[in-house]
Amino acid sequence: MKNKVRVRFAPSPTGPLHIGGVRTALYNYLFARKHGGDFVLRIEDTDQSRFVPGAEQYIAEALDWLGIPPDESPKKEGGFGPYRQSERQVLYKEHIDRLIDTGWAYYAFDSEAELTALREAHEKTGETFIYNWQNRTQFKNSLSLSPEEVTRLINTGASYVIRFKWPLDTVVQFDDLIRGRIQINANTLDDKVLFKSDGMPTYHLANIVDDHLMEITHVIRGEEWLPSLALHCQLYTAFGWEAPVFAHLPLILKPVGKGKLSKRDGEKLGFPIFPLQWKDSAGYREAGYFPEAVINFLALLGWNPGTEQELFSLEDLVGIFDLSRVQKSGARFDPDKNIWFNHQHLQLKSPRELVRLFRPVLSEQGVPAEDYSDAHLESVVSLIRERASFVHEFWGLGSYFFQAPRAFDDKAVRKQWKSGTPELMSALADVLEAAESFTAEASENSVKAWIAGNALGFGQVMPPLRLSIVGALKGPQLFEIMELIGQEETVSRMRYAVAHIEAKS
Repeated sequence: MKNKVRVRFAPSPTGPLHIGGVRTALYNYLFARKHGGDFVLRIEDTDQSRFVPGAEQYIAEALDWLGIPPDESPKKEGGFGPYRQSERQVLYKEHIDRLIDTGWAYYAFDSEAELTALREAHEKTGETFIYNWQNRTQFKNSLSLSPEEVTRLINTGASYVIRFKWPLDTVVQFDDLIRGRIQINANTLDDKVLFKSDGMPTYHLANIVDDHLMEITHVIRGEEWLPSLALHCQLYTAFGWEAPVFAHLPLILKPVGKGKLSKRDGEKLGFPIFPLQWKDSAGYREAGYFPEAVINFLALLGWNPGTEQELFSLEDLVGIFDLSRVQKSGARFDPDKNIWFNHQHLQLKSPRELVRLFRPVLSEQGVPAEDYSDAHLESVVSLIRERASFVHEFWGLGSYFFQAPRAFDDKAVRKQWKSGTPELMSALADVLEAAESFTAEASENSVKAWIAGNALGFGQVMPPLRLSIVGALKGPQLFEIMELIGQEETVSRMRYAVAHIEAKS
């Protein structure tokens, strides 16, 4: 590539970062890293009426948690700042004046009330009101008013906006890395507002000026900006600048039904759509997802590596990411697949790392985690991890490692605890209490020998034994559990079960 790759993620601080925005940031990050370029975070806060306190900090924290921090941002100067649009107003004023001077833009003094009335009148006849070449000279603007009147209105403080002036009979042509060649007849487009009455630029002007001044080489963003692409490309022409390369990503679709994934879908189906918690909406972090699992899932939501491989680290993704493999059509969000990715990444983690994450869960359950060594907890985690998709599920899968059962599964009791079971469990408890070795192997051999020596069936002994130790017919290899809770605790649980479980005939 001719110039150093520079891409940007440019969210508005109007609320939490949607998972679709996270994917856009991720693709920008991967592209930058793949080509040795820079990943820039720019805050597009020109619409101060929609500004939400805390949103900018949320965005930065989310990117850090996901492991895709920007190279440049409001908190990390890179020589192209400021990185908040609200701090770049002087630059926009200079450039809008330039468009006025060269005839690419004009002042419009029409009131919002007048325009609203026109829109409503057109709607009543089934038409759409468009402010463009067909009627622009009929309105109160610098194209229909004398220069003296325009100057007078500005000097007297009259409210105005500045609109882009589309040239007549222009066909805008541009290439998109994902969509291919696109052509648009500009006669069908309206003269968009570039500068608002509050003295702030609209997105259309600000992002073009910023992308040029920040030397952005590739604009990778959602397909919702495709309708604006013709204007953006024409603005580059108006300024005499070389446009960046564009790539418009597909939408992330609802799990069921039609349309774009929304917060309501997450609330209805019980899955997060924000990376971090926002007010009363849980985020992926708080729900127990690993950031690397979220990254892996999102990377494949609209892009594929060209192979059957599904599990990738961030480093893997950097190495193979290619915008040419991004699909055009929308990608359907699958909450179950999202959980599957978290399960897979949990299995890839070391027991030591899982123990570090499990200790706070134990403390929350009132278990003195400091009483257990890392080695002991690693053994516990190794036995239950295969059944878990989240670390917080470890407690439900293995609470019996830390607390003796005081209640027993009714269905299991009815099926397995027969009239002669208490006597069998008492006799076996005596055998285990007298055992000299209590390793899993030694206990298994001892119990099997006792079963055989008493001409018993395994079904008479093993299910009730598990019920006594665990409280239910669940869990990993029983003798591994017994070794970890210890000989004294094992026998104690068996005797408690004999005393408290009522035999079913």
